[in-house]
Amino acid sequence: MSNEGHFRADTLCFFSFEQNMAESLQHIRRPPADWCKPHAPILICFKAIVSLLPFAELAIGAKYQFDCPVQRYIPIYLLVAGVITLLLAVLSISPCTAGFGNHSKTWSCLVSVFFFCWFIAGNVWIYSIYEPNYNKTAPINTYCNKTLYLFAFWTTNANYILLGLLLVSSCCRCFLSGDN
Repeated sequence: MSNEGHFRADTLCFFSFEQNMAESLQHIRRPPADWCKPHAPILICFKAIVSLLPFAELAIGAKYQFDCPVQRYIPIYLLVAGVITLLLAVLSISPCTAGFGNHSKTWSCLVSVFFFCWFIAGNVWIYSIYEPNYNKTAPINTYCNKTLYLFAFWTTNANYILLGLLLVSSCCRCFLSGDN
């Protein structure tokens, strides 16, 4: 009987080890739910920048509306992008859109598709003249205001950087969480 009791203790110890190892591996594959939550100051700064960007697009697009004859669509691009971004924000947070049911989703989808197409057009307009002449005394129709162009150029680049970060973080999160 003593051998039998010794065998059971070893078996229980082995099963306990397996269970602890399985739990440890599970924690490695599935991190806690709050592991990827950004810190509050970072989140607040990000939201402030994203919230102020459409207003900056509107202000710069309006101020320099006629200061880029080499590509006259750049200020218009900024104006429309600012308006569309604000419209998307209003559609996403407005409580009155909830009463429209699927219609609010349809409008939001249509606005998003338009915004995507507008973004592609803005890319063409901005990158096709890289880097323009910033001298206003240059021959007519060959210059673009430096503030206007560089703002449009870097906000477009920032969109690509944010998209890249979003894709990388999504892939990392999917990989680390064990989802297929």
